[in-house]
Amino acid sequence: MEEINQVSEARNANKSNRLGNIAATITTGVVICPSCKVEDNIISDPESGEMICSKCGRVISDKMQEIGPEWRAFGSDQNSNENRIRTGMSSSLARHDKGLYTIIGSTNRDAGGNKLDVATSMRMRRLKTWDYRLQFHTSSDRSLLQAFYQLDKLKDKLGLTDVMIEKTAYIYRKAQSKMLIRGRTISGILAASIYLACREMGAPRTLNDIAAACDVKRKELAKDYRLLYTRLNLKIPQLDAIQCIAKVANIAKLSEKTKRKAAEIMNHVTKREISAGKDPMGLAASVLYLSSIQNDEKITQAEIAKAGGVTEVTIRTRSKELKTKFRLV
Repeated sequence: MEEINQVSEARNANKSNRLGNIAATITTGVVICPSCKVEDNIISDPESGEMICSKCGRVISDKMQEIGPEWRAFGSDQNSNENRIRTGMSSSLARHDKGLYTIIGSTNRDAGGNKLDVATSMRMRRLKTWDYRLQFHTSSDRSLLQAFYQLDKLKDKLGLTDVMIEKTAYIYRKAQSKMLIRGRTISGILAASIYLACREMGAPRTLNDIAAACDVKRKELAKDYRLLYTRLNLKIPQLDAIQCIAKVANIAKLSEKTKRKAAEIMNHVTKREISAGKDPMGLAASVLYLSSIQNDEKITQAEIAKAGGVTEVTIRTRSKELKTKFRLV
């Protein structure tokens, strides 16, 4: 027993001496190897947290302080180091509680790790119950929860960016504060909010595209759109015809030469203010049809009308008007 005590005392003495030497070398801000007495051969290994002398191989310290950022991943899109963040998820209008809610933990222990007594445990259980109930205690909260759940599913279906999602949530919340959702469907108001956000961001999304993705009737979507546009006093810019040309051309699988020629014609049309009051998708499809004829690219009026989501009558009418004013084809 005495031998064991002597061995343990010797180990503690050696450890204290080693730590004293390390402390003496680090107090001045410069790490020096106790064996080599050289400060230029110290290598730091951040993976193992060790400081090693490259000359003699002695481990000077195995408890190197981590000075890097405290990054954590809170989503599937934050797996890489560039996308990781220090804190939790940021607040967002696209969440029913804006991402500011709190959750009481399920562990029945205090900050010191001690188990709670019976009275405190019962009180915390009641607090958990009321905390869960208060998160959805009003109809508006439940409406927002359902609407933003649908919005999250429509994000990938319509190819919406995060900015469009935030703008859609803002318009929907504004419509809810004006009591415009009463008597109307959540999906209809949400679809109208998406269309308004796309128009404001300059994204080429038509009423037919959004109505098909949101599973609502186009007539209902147009009605809700007019309601939000007039009651919320929104200023919506006109759709960019050049973006409409790119969309229709990609669907119709036209060549790049035809798209560039159509963009030139559209610039002349816009400068002469011929596009005022006309459907941008119908005008873009008509310009593409005339451009394809000039480039000897075979495509029928039915095919270009289907790609633009318009009728063949619209293609013929707009094409005839452009031929007369620009003497095309």
